[in-house]
Amino acid sequence: MKQLSILIVDDDPDNFDVLETLLSSSSSETVTEPDYQLYYAASGREAIENLSIFQPDLILLDVMMPEMDGIETCRRIKAMSKWQNVPIIMVTALSEKSDLARCLNAGADDFISKPVNSIELRSRVRSMLRIKKQYDELQSLIKFREDMVKTIVHDLRNPLTHIAIGLELLLNTEYPPEKQKKKLSKIYLSTQRTQKLVGNLLDISLFEAGKIKLDRTEVYLDNIIKSSMLNLKDIATQKNQSLVIRYPKESKKTVSVDVDLIQRVFDNLISNAIKFSPENSQIVARLECLKSEGSRIQVIDSGPGVPDSLQEKIFETYEVGTLMPGISQIGLGLAFCKMVVAAHGGTITVKNRVPQGAIFEIALPNYIDKTIES
Repeated sequence: MKQLSILIVDDDPDNFDVLETLLSSSSSETVTEPDYQLYYAASGREAIENLSIFQPDLILLDVMMPEMDGIETCRRIKAMSKWQNVPIIMVTALSEKSDLARCLNAGADDFISKPVNSIELRSRVRSMLRIKKQYDELQSLIKFREDMVKTIVHDLRNPLTHIAIGLELLLNTEYPPEKQKKKLSKIYLSTQRTQKLVGNLLDISLFEAGKIKLDRTEVYLDNIIKSSMLNLKDIATQKNQSLVIRYPKESKKTVSVDVDLIQRVFDNLISNAIKFSPENSQIVARLECLKSEGSRIQVIDSGPGVPDSLQEKIFETYEVGTLMPGISQIGLGLAFCKMVVAAHGGTITVKNRVPQGAIFEIALPNYIDKTIES
């Protein structure tokens, strides 16, 4: 079992000796005190610089210190993602409620007043360490579940690919009767959708882990949009919808993007527009190439729109906008779009169209290769 470590931050080394004594086992208590590994830092700056060495499970932080006081030290530690969940107990001679409120507002989890009482100190330390242990166990469980899901999703790819290839071969033979071909087409379409979902799940997890690198190529954005529309033309035709791309030809220029990822962004947006728009409607993709600021792309539909309260939230994983009966809505497509666009240094937003529909807008900056520039 890992020995629990406590970092004591105080500009007076004598106070370290006092706290070390108070934290030691006491025969007067029924609870046996664990054997803690104690570390000492003489200033807030020293504590912050050595967090990776100390690896504390708990920090006892003095408030009144020169240069950087305990409140500022606490604020800086809590701003660091790696250490923000380590409990901090402020050790202070301050008694004003406003001072204690400042400690809590800086992110402190608890505080103890000077002179320190041994029983109170040990009780508060045990309490904070118990909370930290519960948090660590929860994080381990979450990581285990994430790893398991990633493994399952990854392993789904191969059988889905084999199913899709088999269905494609069956559809291209002359033997199946027309009714069976229609059923096979539906199964094939469902397989493609499942493949897309699996791909999005894998890519989102890779983006979150920072393991996707862009393979940039110089291309015309309108060609990528046209390709997406061609891929989705048959689905739009089933609803008697028309797909239109609009752009001023004189402003046409190449951009440097990861073609595969940007293609999938447009596939997602146009597919959603088809899905949510009524029959006999028009889906428009509008492209504007700006001289200095980059490119702006809008996908405009005639669907129900997105409520104002959800126009930012809709791009989060597993979030959906307007619930539509009979339409599959998992909440991965737009999260994937946002990650891809952000990786290109751009933004994606949505606003409602008057009188009906939604406008999804992507702003992509001009790409500058900094390695060549330098």
